[in-house]
Amino acid sequence: MTTTVLLAGAFGKMGKRITQMINDSSDLEIVAAFSPLGAEKAPFPVFTSYDAIDVHADVWMDMTTPDGARANGEFALANGFDTVIGTSGLSKADTQRLGQLASANGRHLLVVPNFSISAVLLMQFAAKAAAYFPDAEVLEYHHQDKIDAPSGTARATAQIISAARQAQPLTPKSDAAARGDRIDDVQVHAVRLPGFNASEEVIFGAPGEALTIRQDSFDRSSFMAGIHLAIASVNGLQDALTIGLDTLL
Repeated sequence: MTTTVLLAGAFGKMGKRITQMINDSSDLEIVAAFSPLGAEKAPFPVFTSYDAIDVHADVWMDMTTPDGARANGEFALANGFDTVIGTSGLSKADTQRLGQLASANGRHLLVVPNFSISAVLLMQFAAKAAAYFPDAEVLEYHHQDKIDAPSGTARATAQIISAARQAQPLTPKSDAAARGDRIDDVQVHAVRLPGFNASEEVIFGAPGEALTIRQDSFDRSSFMAGIHLAIASVNGLQDALTIGLDTLL
């Protein structure tokens, strides 16, 4: 059985890799793309406005911007598309609102902060460690063109650590700019430099010892297995809103 896909953001760097991955898959097919900033030549229809869309697909896959994903998600969920959003930078309120829209329309929404399997495992390992090491800091490293900081992955990791703690951290709170951002009482630092693609490190500290967990995505190919899994699985999810790949692994 083939899952059909309408891809928003098909002509960006990630979008082109996703297109190649889908074309190489036997169970996925792109039937259209959505690109309001203009169309490039493609072997499938490319729509520049919502009103023009006259093709249906099993899944709307969104790899655009936070503003684009909010608007695209609203349109897709209200017009019969199960939706996968891989754009980082959506707020918790945005995600919950889109989840409510999915529920109201009998659709499924999957929001994935990071499609890398190693990043998903890092978050799972960090949750286990946080039960014993409540003091933790998150460092994320991305290329110079990444817009949001901290990344959606770093935010999700901080929230997971906070939820898994069984004791209060000893680390004092600080408002100093050099200490980065504080998300759910977890310090988060964002690095933007050429030479990096996407990496994350969590450092846990306790009296007399420390634990470091790190993952590296050296190339966009590291995200393709997770994206394939998300597209192929979203139609069969139990809940209207699912966050992360964890439930699919």
